[in-house]
Amino acid sequence: MGFVKALHCRECGRQYPVEAANACDFCFGPLEVTYDYEAMGRVISRERIQKGPLSMWRYIDLLPVEGTEVNDLNTGFTPLVKSKRLGRYLGLNELYIKNDAVNPSYSFKDRVVSVASTKALEFGYDTLACASTGNLAGSVAAHAARAGMKAFIFVPADLEQGKMVGAAVYGPTLVAVKGNYDEVNRLCSELADTYHWAFVNINMRPYYAEGSKTLGYETAEQLGWRAPDHCIVPSASGSLFTKIYKGLHEFSKLGLIGSVKTQMHMAQAQGCAPIATAWINKLEVVKPVRPNTIAKSLAIGNPADGFYALKVIKDSEGSANIVHEDQIVEGIKMLAEMEGIFTETAGGVTISALAALARKGVIKKDDVTVVYVTGNGLKTQEAVVDLLRPLVIEPTVTAFQQALGGR
Repeated sequence: MGFVKALHCRECGRQYPVEAANACDFCFGPLEVTYDYEAMGRVISRERIQKGPLSMWRYIDLLPVEGTEVNDLNTGFTPLVKSKRLGRYLGLNELYIKNDAVNPSYSFKDRVVSVASTKALEFGYDTLACASTGNLAGSVAAHAARAGMKAFIFVPADLEQGKMVGAAVYGPTLVAVKGNYDEVNRLCSELADTYHWAFVNINMRPYYAEGSKTLGYETAEQLGWRAPDHCIVPSASGSLFTKIYKGLHEFSKLGLIGSVKTQMHMAQAQGCAPIATAWINKLEVVKPVRPNTIAKSLAIGNPADGFYALKVIKDSEGSANIVHEDQIVEGIKMLAEMEGIFTETAGGVTISALAALARKGVIKKDDVTVVYVTGNGLKTQEAVVDLLRPLVIEPTVTAFQQALGGR
């Protein structure tokens, strides 16, 4: 049995039963899972975790599910790569890349959907649905297929083709909405009141969001049971950013690692940076924006967890960083050419933010730094298609040598 006690409102503190709900009836604040940490602490240990599967479900005791039957595609426990060439280039001796682009549907979204779909099955749903900027679409479709559930995927109509195909192949009903993500999300919020479906990032959101904590858990375990000095995280809604921090602190609370002094650094694209803009301007309220960025997976103009992300930046003494649009592809190229990792546009944002923080001296030479790569570059090939400049030759040595000389 799991250790979930209830849901609670993050604003007024009111408690609710464990059900498919995401907002407080009293103040409309977001709901979050409450755990029995005392009981959890009597069970959890490093040894127990290490005996678990080589997936995110080695942390099942810390996740909001009952029993051991989970909807899993073998997500998680992704590589934490010691970055030698990029680290040397940036003057950082302890730089690590958490490569979540190698998950089953090629993004970190498999973590949140694995939890949400497992909970949906517990609640008796037969249909998964979502509003998505792209990566979530593929993950929801894949997990629905795995569980034998129906799937409805709602995305902006101008989504990258790679992400459209990456969802369609699993056989969902794919709905392209003529609008941006925020408009898609509003539509899905209305549909969630009409259809008895498990919308993973709406009525299932309290459970869905908890899946991101596993990135914090894995980072600490893979670093030898310690928290890093810095985490650099791409942000759209702000949820991933807050949950990595929560995961590290839960490990510390349970005695699995020491104290957490990690500085959390947010990375957003210039064309959609509402949280970072609020932080830089010392605002307590995140003002919505209309997205206009090539980093479509980060294009959420009205971030649901923006307020809480600002709090994490403050509490961790971290930072918020805005990456210019023309630097996004440079970040993709930098990571690919130096470490052999092809990231999508969100990763280009993160790597460029890392480079800026290193140049400014915010990250010191021997600080243990983890940068999160959350999606695979094959999903956003449009962003780098201009790099495709092959030498076109006749099949002769002379032709090759002439073309090489010309290049």
